[in-house]
Amino acid sequence: MRYGTMGVDFEERVNFERLRKERLGKAKAALKASFLGSLVCYDFDNIRYITGTHVGEWCRNKMNRYCILPQGGEPLLFDPASPAKKISCPWIADRVFPAVGSMRGAIPPETGSVEKVAQDVFKWLKEYGVEKKPVGMDIADIPLVRALEKKGLEIVDGQEVMLEARMIKTKDEIELLKTAAAMVDAAYEEIVRRIRPGARENDLVAVANHVLYTLGSELVECVNSVSGTRGKPHPHTFSDRIIRPGEMVFLDIMHSYNGYRTCYYRTFVVGKPTRAQMEAYDLAWKWLKDSIDAVKPGATTADVARAWPPPEGVGLKTEDEAFLLQFGHGVGLSIWEKPVISRLFSLEKSYPIKEGMVFALETYCPSADGKGAARIEEEVVVTRDGCERLFRYPIEELISCGVPGTMAYI
Repeated sequence: MRYGTMGVDFEERVNFERLRKERLGKAKAALKASFLGSLVCYDFDNIRYITGTHVGEWCRNKMNRYCILPQGGEPLLFDPASPAKKISCPWIADRVFPAVGSMRGAIPPETGSVEKVAQDVFKWLKEYGVEKKPVGMDIADIPLVRALEKKGLEIVDGQEVMLEARMIKTKDEIELLKTAAAMVDAAYEEIVRRIRPGARENDLVAVANHVLYTLGSELVECVNSVSGTRGKPHPHTFSDRIIRPGEMVFLDIMHSYNGYRTCYYRTFVVGKPTRAQMEAYDLAWKWLKDSIDAVKPGATTADVARAWPPPEGVGLKTEDEAFLLQFGHGVGLSIWEKPVISRLFSLEKSYPIKEGMVFALETYCPSADGKGAARIEEEVVVTRDGCERLFRYPIEELISCGVPGTMAYI
């Protein structure tokens, strides 16, 4: 993170006009390179990428907001807050229209709302002369797909086209990702001060939410908070469990700053760690460091996955069981972008690593004495000759906290 988070006149920080233009340009280029005539997007992240607009997370799962990107044309936005968008978003103000839809079936089918959407989509595709070419959709209700097909449109997958467009990050996207990471750095600093015997997992979740929203997060998507015996196997959630002396505690903080996400694990121990806990942490760090060292342009996802142990190394039987434990995934407007890295498939079906990719790498190792597990993660941007780590909260050694006389900050 090079600069602050406010807009100022004395430094060029994130240039949002450039961000919007470059993202739209990449979406247009990906569409042109495909066999599709248009994209119809309901995925909130794709809508934001193409149109540079947002309406709040309340609408994400309602299926009543979408955009159309026709081959050779400009994006069209259908938004429940269209009157406001015409004022606040001048770059698309003349191409914003009301949106209703079916609200995922909540509006009765007999109202014809789905057919109305299908008619609107068909009208605009015909306007641009692309109605006879395949239409790429990312997510959609089945009734809408059927209604579009009844109009004679060929509906195919459009998500792959958008993920290709979003895979290589622009300068402004990388700066936003760094800012999102800096906010989690701050959350972890407050969390380590609150990890004490008697604190509950959900108390730490509350701390993370408070710090992040105070700093300007637009969404705390999820905070996993896991302590002690709940760490083996990884439950991928938090509870109201009381944290006790001698236990390991790990958290994953996923939030959004101007749309750009983090997936950020760190592990701590309450008091002085046991030998088994230290060994588990050291192994998790070795596996993670080796995978980071494998990241560079020209390498593949197989080179990264080879740094990780087979499932037996963490007490599991199959790669399917261990799928999310030694893992990598692209990060941008969502925490599931290309590339995805796993021993489950990357060793045989590898993907090239390219400059400008941003992805998270995460490892896991349970403590042999049953007192928790180590779960750590780094996010990297691929540079010309390697990669840059985006997270700054200490990771090289297990951090002890919570018991007087044994506080250890790296």
